[in-house]
Amino acid sequence: MEISGNALYGQSGGPTSVINSSAYGLISEAFRHKDRIGKVYCSRYGVDGIISDDLILLDEGKDKENISLLKQTPGAAFGSTRRKLKTYKEDGKTYERILEIFIKYNIRFFFYNGGNDSMDTINKLNEYFKQSSYKCFLIGIPKTIDNDLVITDHCPGFGSAGKYVANSFSSIAADSSSYKTGRVNIVEIMGRETGFLTLCSALGRRRPDLIYIPEVPFDIDEFTEKVRKIYLEKKVCYVAVSEGIKDSQGNFISALNTKDSFNHAQLGGVGAYLSSYLAEKGFKTRAIEFSLVQRSATYIASLSDQKEAISAGSFACRSALKGRSGSMVAFKRSPGSRYKVSCFLAPLDKIGGQTRFVDADMLNSSKDNVSQKFIDYALPLIKGEIKCLYADGTIRFSSFSGR
Repeated sequence: MEISGNALYGQSGGPTSVINSSAYGLISEAFRHKDRIGKVYCSRYGVDGIISDDLILLDEGKDKENISLLKQTPGAAFGSTRRKLKTYKEDGKTYERILEIFIKYNIRFFFYNGGNDSMDTINKLNEYFKQSSYKCFLIGIPKTIDNDLVITDHCPGFGSAGKYVANSFSSIAADSSSYKTGRVNIVEIMGRETGFLTLCSALGRRRPDLIYIPEVPFDIDEFTEKVRKIYLEKKVCYVAVSEGIKDSQGNFISALNTKDSFNHAQLGGVGAYLSSYLAEKGFKTRAIEFSLVQRSATYIASLSDQKEAISAGSFACRSALKGRSGSMVAFKRSPGSRYKVSCFLAPLDKIGGQTRFVDADMLNSSKDNVSQKFIDYALPLIKGEIKCLYADGTIRFSSFSGR
């Protein structure tokens, strides 16, 4: 027997420039199935909003413009969270509260949009609902600029962030080459455990001389000698470095010695640290940190990425209506030179807590730059430009009640 009821959507973890495009895809698809989905709710601040009974009821007519503007709105339009749930055996009261809210609003379809830890959260919820008498279908929608989710070919959000990195790095290099004698330019790019995003610096018209990512142990003496050789030859040197690079012992090169709510080290400042180190060796240096802009620049988002983010939300809705649960939407790339992907469902219990790393053959032989394999892999993901609506020279954002 088909289950009918209401749908609930939530966002979790660090935003991307297309996370709201997935929301648009999910919401638009849900409105097409009024025979099965009566109402569409969005939770403010992910699971926190469920626990605190803080849900937004969407109105297809009244919210039409705001829903459409989701496609060009950065950040998490409905609010995000970094809450990490314990298992229901460890914290039964939290799960009982979530069930209470689901019953109150007759939520039968739940969609959670996030990265690795978010997929762990929805998997725990799915395990809880499986042993309860309440029928509900739960689907994860992927998003992460780090591209570190396993099973899927890539993640929505990565392509747009990669496009920003490629173009911004090229622009910095073009600016720096204006003078006969330049500097050692060190650009710090997001990436705690993986270097996919940092490798995207090699996709632009001007490419880095050296790239350092977390997957390759960092040796500061070797780094200094490589910089010296390049600078003596070119009178300028361009370096892209992941925030999470580590030494051979696995220690972060630069950390703030604090933890976030997921117990991850708070990183940042590695570019400035390396710049200062080289300055002491006599180099003219400059440190540049892209910071949050690389994940929020919707004005330079990839059209390919946006379309795939929308399709992920739409596919999640259709899958839940078919009775699928406990899965995350994933992408499969078709073989051949022409880029084409399709959606499929991957089991949540195989995703949460796992990390995908850069393949060794995506790097050159010296492991300080990319190979052609990475170029071929990533270039299709950054292609195409979205057309944004502007007002007075600035991009229009969606604005839901209370946000």
